[in-house]
Amino acid sequence: MADFTFEILQEVGVLSETSKGWRKELNLVSWNGASPKYDIREWAPGHEKMGKGITLTVEEAEKLKELL
Repeated sequence: MADFTFEILQEVGVLSETSKGWRKELNLVSWNGASPKYDIREWAPGHEKMGKGITLTVEEAEKLKELL
């Protein structure tokens, strides 16, 4: 698996939390130094591990908001 980097630029909010402390979060994240995207995924406490997630551009996030 290739190495990658990420930087959480803004912690927008927590959608849910498991009994083990993993939280499903909405964050603004820069992956591999690229332009930041909105990101929804589960994170272990301290953001040391992550689950699979989905990233959205600003335009996609706005469209999702309209749809919801």
